[in-house]
Amino acid sequence: MSTITSITLLGILVLFLGAMKKQTWLLPLILAGLVISMVLTVMDWNSFHSWYNGMLIVDNTAVAFSTVLIFSTFLIFSLAAHYYRGVQRPLEDIYGVMIFALAGAVMMTSYGNLIMLFLGIETLSIALYVLAGSHKEAIVSNEATLKYFLLGSFLSGFLLFGIALIYGSSGSFDLHRISLFVASCAGTYPPMFLAGLFLLIIGLSFKIAIVPFHFWAPDVYEGTPTLLTAFMATVVKTASIVAMYRFFTHTFNGIHGVWETTIWILAAITILLGNFTGVYQPNLKRMLAYSSISHSGYMLLAIVSFGAMSDNALLLYSLSYSIATISAFGILILVREAHGNDFFSSMNGIGRTNPLEAFCLTVSMLSLAGIPPLAGFMAKYYLFTTAIEKGMVWLVIIAIAGSAISITYYFKPIIAMYLRENAGEPLKVEWAYKVHLAFMTLALIIIGLAPFLLIGLL
Repeated sequence: MSTITSITLLGILVLFLGAMKKQTWLLPLILAGLVISMVLTVMDWNSFHSWYNGMLIVDNTAVAFSTVLIFSTFLIFSLAAHYYRGVQRPLEDIYGVMIFALAGAVMMTSYGNLIMLFLGIETLSIALYVLAGSHKEAIVSNEATLKYFLLGSFLSGFLLFGIALIYGSSGSFDLHRISLFVASCAGTYPPMFLAGLFLLIIGLSFKIAIVPFHFWAPDVYEGTPTLLTAFMATVVKTASIVAMYRFFTHTFNGIHGVWETTIWILAAITILLGNFTGVYQPNLKRMLAYSSISHSGYMLLAIVSFGAMSDNALLLYSLSYSIATISAFGILILVREAHGNDFFSSMNGIGRTNPLEAFCLTVSMLSLAGIPPLAGFMAKYYLFTTAIEKGMVWLVIIAIAGSAISITYYFKPIIAMYLRENAGEPLKVEWAYKVHLAFMTLALIIIGLAPFLLIGLL
């Protein structure tokens, strides 16, 4: 509860300082406020709390994933000074909305009641509709926000209808009481409950960009300002996948069956389609969009095969994925500033003109591809091991095949940077930006070499 309170107060304070014309105070305040929120979150470790009659639950799972969300947001804001340095208009609205979106994301990792889940999703979604269209002068940004708003609103109806049917069957919105209802059914569930469960999966699948509810992601990611796309691809995805994970682990308590096949199929087609389609993308931003889709499929493995180590594997995977993706978007920002586009040809020769930036992008690409000894490899290793232990051998084989396919497009920018002739002037990067990129790269290497720092926490 202290996490949500501190984040909300930070958002209000940012808007207040913006109204007071204290623009130079905003980013230092936000970064300091996020650090304070992270500290307050970690202080709740091993101290179970329940608020509002179980609507909000603070346990170790909520603390761990909330910390990942706040840390990811901190990394994104650390790139904001460079990204918005030439913008003349006040930015407190964009910063404030991002912080309120983070509050909604934290609610999605801590809910104990389906009403709180819906409030968290809507808090996050409404903020994202605004952020997607924040570049009002660009037609692609206006198109992105319209697509996202229309589709998001439509799919929110599926989610709400699913919640209503689950309530109609179980007689409660509370996860614990729903779990008692599930146990009492002994594997024979009423049709109304099955319909509600199916609609709930559809609603959450849209937020996570799972096939076949992924079609909005490439266009919205491409039209949304790059820094905000990084927020959507990491914070939003992590919050949504954890929300789905929390629902199934709390309500079914290890009971497989009715929903398992559905999630299995969704995971398989998401991995395959995301990776196959990523091969044909002409630029880095759309490639990262399909990369994000494929990683949604990988993270579903933690849900379909949940066991004693699933939450630890999902924690490691979400953290490594978020850091690698934010680092890649950090380099993408530089390329788009220098060349006006993010085609792979615009990265030609960066390995010689900007060796640090090229190394950072290489590490992030290799981590996303699952190449040892980086964080992405260890994350996939623990995730696949957990799935194999639960008998999901064929799904793991599909996931490994998807990872092999992904190497095709993850190596495209690497080949361009090191094996192509120089495309132009060196990228202009200030030292603070270099430090942020180097920090994320170092984090990927350290997590890959010492995954035991995270495995076993939950």
